[in-house]
Amino acid sequence: MKKMWPVILLLIATSFITMQVLAQDYRAYKKEQLTIGTDSLPYRILLPLHYAPGEQYPVIFFLHGAGERGNDNEKQLIHGGKLFLKDSVRKKYPSIIIFPQCPEDSYWSNVFIDTDSATQKRSFHFSVDEPPTIAMQMLINLIDHIENNYKIKKEQVYVMGLSMGGMGTFELVKRKPDFFAAAISICGGANPLTAPLLSHTRWWIFHGAKDDVVSPEHSVTMAGALQKAGADVKFTLYPQANHNSWDTAFAEPGLFNWVFQNKKNVR
Repeated sequence: MKKMWPVILLLIATSFITMQVLAQDYRAYKKEQLTIGTDSLPYRILLPLHYAPGEQYPVIFFLHGAGERGNDNEKQLIHGGKLFLKDSVRKKYPSIIIFPQCPEDSYWSNVFIDTDSATQKRSFHFSVDEPPTIAMQMLINLIDHIENNYKIKKEQVYVMGLSMGGMGTFELVKRKPDFFAAAISICGGANPLTAPLLSHTRWWIFHGAKDDVVSPEHSVTMAGALQKAGADVKFTLYPQANHNSWDTAFAEPGLFNWVFQNKKNVR
């Protein structure tokens, strides 16, 4: 047992150092909050390594899933936060990254969720023309706020999201149809009738074929509807992936090359 103590102490020290490094990394995301009337939206913002206020930068809005809702301004970084901290990303693609946090009692997308009492399986029914949720309206207000307070390249504004955030990605583009150069939806979904409003944005849609939380049929249907509407769309279905298909999507070697090569014509 005495021989094990150095190993145990080393493991504890290593874990502590790792936690400290991760905490330090996430501190690079500055904590902010947008408040309008009685509504507020916490968000984290990551500026480029050598940020110069007078220069223009691309901007990415990242929408988290339902499990990361709240008001701690922390949980929304769980999936995707590390991705944008990689040196290979920050040095090659200097850009402004925004992680808003949806309130616990709201949802990015206007969708009715029906849960089967026997199997506990959930089905999602997406609206076409219902008003935005409070979270979505605040997100739209946040975009205006970022536009007014930072110099951004309006030809390079992007949105990506996973699960509830993938659904929110479709809906956000629907509500700002000529704003985003490219969008990424991971294990999300939307009403295919909205596809014409989404067709001016380039899309990369991801889903796991074994997803038992959000059916891959939602992404299959949206990819087909977007293609029919004339959109430039890529669809990647991972045969062995379940709901956490974002892990595989984040590892796609050409992900950021694809994102940043997309630019809108801005008058």
